[in-house]
Amino acid sequence: MKKPKVILFGDPKRPHAAEALEQFVGFASDKIEILSNCLESVCSVDELRKADYAVVFGGDGTILGAARQLCETEVPVIGVNVGKLGFLAEFSIEELSRQFERIISGDVMIEKRMVMHCNVQRGGKQIFESTAVNDAVITAGSPFNMIEMKLAVQGQKLAVCISDGMIVSTPTGSTAYNLSAGGPILSANLSAMVIAPLCPHSLSFRPIVIKADNRLQIECVRMNEQTTLLLDGQVTHKLKVGDVIKIQKHAGQFLVVNNPLRTQWDTLAGKLNWAEKPRYQKEK
Repeated sequence: MKKPKVILFGDPKRPHAAEALEQFVGFASDKIEILSNCLESVCSVDELRKADYAVVFGGDGTILGAARQLCETEVPVIGVNVGKLGFLAEFSIEELSRQFERIISGDVMIEKRMVMHCNVQRGGKQIFESTAVNDAVITAGSPFNMIEMKLAVQGQKLAVCISDGMIVSTPTGSTAYNLSAGGPILSANLSAMVIAPLCPHSLSFRPIVIKADNRLQIECVRMNEQTTLLLDGQVTHKLKVGDVIKIQKHAGQFLVVNNPLRTQWDTLAGKLNWAEKPRYQKEK
């Protein structure tokens, strides 16, 4: 049987990641061919496409960074949690050890999750573009006055939003900043986008969900000096009055190897205490 080719994403300078990497190599080295560690050296898209799997050791930030690189490659991600919460990391190193043979034999579900493509136009010219796996956030920035944005979907006027900012999230990102801002939780394998205003100057501006195939346009009407577009909490671009942000579904996908021991809802309940029962007083 031909050995699967694996790309690693793990920071050997982080003690927990280095320890997990060492354990992984210990139990998997005779079963796979390791191509390279893309956190030690920059891997091109062509290099990434040679892999059958990407194993990512880290927290959610590490996985998001890897997913943005991998979204055009069709390479499934095996997330190993060595961070604090690790909401996107499906496996502990012990679970991966027990399930690894099953994974490389193809006896697990690979979930397809949508990715957003974002670009900024200024004066009719594109000046910035990137992908987002979790969310695209427009944050007001100093001097922290409210900002104003015009929203349109498929070229049709949606609303004018005066607020502290805006979150546009994927279903994967619906349990991140969007959830904290009062937005809905979406099943991770849906194809949709959530638009959630941050502290809007309107009691009636509630979060909405649109089809991922729809094109969202956000026109910057009133901005602050430090108003910024923030993608996945990692990629930033300063915004100015007149800038137009266009967000739509990316052609690529974020492929996730699911842990057969738990579901998305188990993770929500276990890590975020979602739908926890009330603490009823015991009858005497």
